[in-house]
Amino acid sequence: MENVSFNLSFKKIIVVASMLFGMFFGAGNLIFPASMGQLAGQNMWTASVGFLITGVGLPLLGVAALGISQEDGLLGLSSRVGKGYGLFFTCVLYLTIGPFFAIPRCATVSYTVGIERILPGTEQSLGLAIFSLIFFAAVLFFSLRPGEILTWIGKVLNPLFLCFLAILVIRALLSPMGQISEIAPSGAYVSGSFATGLLEGYNTMDALAGLAFGIIVVDVIRSLGVEKPQAVAVNTVRAGIFSSILMALIYVLVTMVGAQSRGLFEASPNGGEALAQIAQHYFGSAGALILALTVTIACLKTAVGLITSCGETFVKLFPHGPSYRVWAVVFCILSFLIANLGLDAIIAYSMPVLMFLYPLSIVLILLTLSGRLFHDDRTVLRWTITFTAIPAVFDLLRALPEGTRTLLHVDGLNALVARTLPLAGEGFGWICPALLGFVIGLIIRNLRKTKNI
Repeated sequence: MENVSFNLSFKKIIVVASMLFGMFFGAGNLIFPASMGQLAGQNMWTASVGFLITGVGLPLLGVAALGISQEDGLLGLSSRVGKGYGLFFTCVLYLTIGPFFAIPRCATVSYTVGIERILPGTEQSLGLAIFSLIFFAAVLFFSLRPGEILTWIGKVLNPLFLCFLAILVIRALLSPMGQISEIAPSGAYVSGSFATGLLEGYNTMDALAGLAFGIIVVDVIRSLGVEKPQAVAVNTVRAGIFSSILMALIYVLVTMVGAQSRGLFEASPNGGEALAQIAQHYFGSAGALILALTVTIACLKTAVGLITSCGETFVKLFPHGPSYRVWAVVFCILSFLIANLGLDAIIAYSMPVLMFLYPLSIVLILLTLSGRLFHDDRTVLRWTITFTAIPAVFDLLRALPEGTRTLLHVDGLNALVARTLPLAGEGFGWICPALLGFVIGLIIRNLRKTKNI
């Protein structure tokens, strides 16, 4: 019994790993490595390393942090900084991985990868409106009657999606459109491929999802007989290693396929179009249709899961507010409206929000993992988070689309911050202030402790 409390059997670890992979990996996770491959070209390997750190490593650490903390979810974990901050951070994070960006992206990825290419003569804005209306009507139907639909889709359609993806990748690798070593990088990937890959990994939103949904994995591990926080974290990491290996393999292979595609095609505006273009090249209209169906249903499953999770979370956050059914309807309507802005617009405006949320998430994860060093002292937490949040706001402003930056007249301020803060030009201006805030918090804690003695 003592051994069971520490280590799960290999079979149970694989079961947990499969669930973890299913939670993190959706069709949207394919569009960013495909786009990164097209833009990075011969620099895709260094870009991939950066992408894997934020797209695979951070989600794993986020789940482990929840296991170590023994909190009952993101609200409890972030409320260690303060009750108000916990409510703010939880709301913003769930809205980001929910109706503001991730859920609308499910509809637009499905449309871009599938319908847009199958019906090229259609007025695309009208086509997207009709498709997204049907998509979110189905999402709402299943969200209000979840039953066994998520389990059924997960067991049947995820494997189908991965099988088709495997066929596509193998076909592409056996008959490459071009040699990666001959594909010149473009944009930020020319001189900063690693840092750009790190930032591109933000787009998966999986580190945020790890904080939001990690409690599900932790609860499953605890239900299997693991109780001690250290053992929960160890088994979470063990399960995470298996799922992470599969995720990393898929990311690298899709990046390679994207890079090779530049031998015949120009870089697409987004990864959805790139993936559809590649599928149509190798398999024609039949391949595009199969890809469209599997991606659409996989995205449908993801959207139902996100609507359900966000609805249940907001009921807990505001117990005297609207019911779950009302939240589900509101989130579906909001997602429908945002989806009709199009995939390019969703990606363009999600990046600034992620540039703000990711530093706060990373620091919260690291503070939780290292909490024993300072006994999870609130003073240390508050100083570190505060000093992280200020430059994160500037990262948000810097990542806004050009037209929005011009409208807000923030380019001059962004340039000043970029010259003043180390690493600010690369999107990591929060690192040094976060370290400074941590040191100040430790000093104040130690001074207070000495005074009390």
